[in-house]
Amino acid sequence: MDIWMTLQKAVSLYPEKTALIDGDHSFTYAQINDRVQALCGFFRSQGIGINDRVAIIETNSHAFFEAYYAAAGLGAILTPLNYRLSPREAAFILQDAGAKWLLVGSTFADLTKGVLAEKTPLEGIVWIGGEPPFKTEVSIYRYEKIIFAHAGQFQPVPVKDDQIAHLYYTSGTTGKPKGVMLTHKNVCTHALGTVAELKLDSTDIWGHIAPMFHLADAWATFAITLVGGRHVMVRHFDPEAVMSVIEKERIVLSNLIPTMLNLMVKHPKIGSYDFSSLRVILSGGAPIAPELVRKIIEIFNCDYIQTYGMTETSPYLTLSILKDHLKALTPQEQLVYKAKTGRPFITVELKVVDNDGVSVAPDEKQVGEIWVRGDTITPGYWNRPTETQEAFCDGWLRTGDMAVVDAEGYVNIVDRKKDMILSGGENIYSIEVENVLYMDPKILEAAVFGIPDEKWGEAVKAAVVLKPGMTASEEEIIRWCKDRLASYKAPKSIAFLQELPKTGSGKLYKKGLRDLYGSGSTVLPQQDKGSSLAGN
Repeated sequence: MDIWMTLQKAVSLYPEKTALIDGDHSFTYAQINDRVQALCGFFRSQGIGINDRVAIIETNSHAFFEAYYAAAGLGAILTPLNYRLSPREAAFILQDAGAKWLLVGSTFADLTKGVLAEKTPLEGIVWIGGEPPFKTEVSIYRYEKIIFAHAGQFQPVPVKDDQIAHLYYTSGTTGKPKGVMLTHKNVCTHALGTVAELKLDSTDIWGHIAPMFHLADAWATFAITLVGGRHVMVRHFDPEAVMSVIEKERIVLSNLIPTMLNLMVKHPKIGSYDFSSLRVILSGGAPIAPELVRKIIEIFNCDYIQTYGMTETSPYLTLSILKDHLKALTPQEQLVYKAKTGRPFITVELKVVDNDGVSVAPDEKQVGEIWVRGDTITPGYWNRPTETQEAFCDGWLRTGDMAVVDAEGYVNIVDRKKDMILSGGENIYSIEVENVLYMDPKILEAAVFGIPDEKWGEAVKAAVVLKPGMTASEEEIIRWCKDRLASYKAPKSIAFLQELPKTGSGKLYKKGLRDLYGSGSTVLPQQDKGSSLAGN
């Protein structure tokens, strides 16, 4: 199976069914297929074919969906870009990927002009929206005119399982971004795995709420299509707007980042909306506090599944789906398992190993690194043979995530290797401290990280955002933590911010915090005034 076939299966079974809703626009599977074929026809006329790279900068939309499938039909490699990147960062990725064409939404005119001022290999731009507001030496074509002008049958190219389908660039928080290669086999195997694990079928309605340039959401493009489900596009995250869309479009399931869920469950209008259509909410992309999981289940009154994965793994590696015998537990006992990182995803082999590569004891005490292998694991990084070799050991991908395992085989991440704090010879896992902070009724968001300390090597520091109208002192929050944790784990200092810095996919950008406070700084003036740090 290849990616193109997932769409053709839906078209053959459900041609007149509504496939996609994007604001006031809706399309059947037959209409979507016609539009994808027209886009393929245009790119073929421009010489785009097997293994050529085509990039896209766009919000969640029908055009993004169509681009994924057009690239598949051409045998080209789609490179989704984070639209929050600076022009220089975006230009670097275009150059590194060797992208010949760029599809770009009209809301990103300034970013596009900045990109074109840099050196890129671009031969043309497809403009999604109205008239381009600027002129350039690079040819620009309007998206809808292309669809109209190139209507007709398109013959897709045959592709092999190991052919590269997508290039997703890592956030670059540890250096220059690397292009993660995912093959048709990676993507399709993952789609089949999610169909089996989540029991997806043609009645499911998926909310594309997390950005489609990120695999927290992008995987559903192919899995939901494979079963003939419906896609609903949410172009920008706003808590109340998302709640409204869930009610209006009768969303059945979606994968949201914990930051999004936190803002939704704490929204003052959360009780005004009807969430009865929801069957399950998945959460992934960052660790989540058990207290937040409890609130999600209580407020949305649906099943909850914690997910864990990486760009390199298509993405899912674990799901916190309960084993049958665990469903007999009390709701509070079930919550313990639902809030864990989860048991291995159906497509992967997973182990947690110590520094010698030996599996840790399933006692929830011994900490090791998660290693994985399987048909959904990347073959490596684009033009980065050294980094690819370093990432693998005897065929196992070393994730860099530190975890424990319980007697049931459920994994629970305690930290990223780079986020673990070593203070006075003690290992302190930031997630454990963050979970305690999230229990404080005054705190909206929290991030814990280590900063250099002459006495202890590293000291625990927390950055917090208080709920609107709340006040708290540094001493009060530190005492809250000491009352619930070993004293050495409690933060030594607190930074009060208007907003925590985040990457384009909504994850907390801890590197930005470490960089700013690592020099010994104790205030963050710009952030205290409510501006955001520049995450990738």
